[in-house]
Amino acid sequence: MVDDMDIVALIVAALKFIFPAYCANGAPVLGGGGRAIDSGRKFFDGKPIFGTNKTFRGFFFGLAIGAGVGVVECLLFGYPWLFSVLSPLGALLGDLTGAFLKRRIGIKPGGLLPIVDQIDFVVGALVFSLPLAMVSLELAVTVLVITPPVHLFTNFVAYRLKLKKNPW
Repeated sequence: MVDDMDIVALIVAALKFIFPAYCANGAPVLGGGGRAIDSGRKFFDGKPIFGTNKTFRGFFFGLAIGAGVGVVECLLFGYPWLFSVLSPLGALLGDLTGAFLKRRIGIKPGGLLPIVDQIDFVVGALVFSLPLAMVSLELAVTVLVITPPVHLFTNFVAYRLKLKKNPW
């Protein structure tokens, strides 16, 4: 039987681990805009590759914020230095993958695709962190379970603060 303290410790470990990815994923709302990564080009299916909401400025701003948070965590928690880049980079590439999928099925930028919108960036961060041998199955599952409510809550707050057009 798992004791309550073990669960709390696992949730805290999961939040610490995924925080740079959370920051990288959320930062483009504050510092994004400008030229779209796909430059308006279409995929061979005639649909946008990523869409207008995925911009170079947002990507690099997210990477810088996520990496900065990652560096602080490396100093505080003794994580490998490569973690400070791999986690936020994986998060941003995971988010781009989600945007690519959404365009393929006809969902416009800013449109909702439940579950994918909440975990695409986390899956990317987890996958990119695998070479560092920091991710246990328990940690990965915990991150995947806690992220949807955290993501929905933070998006709702950003919407109420008029930082986002949609509450998701």
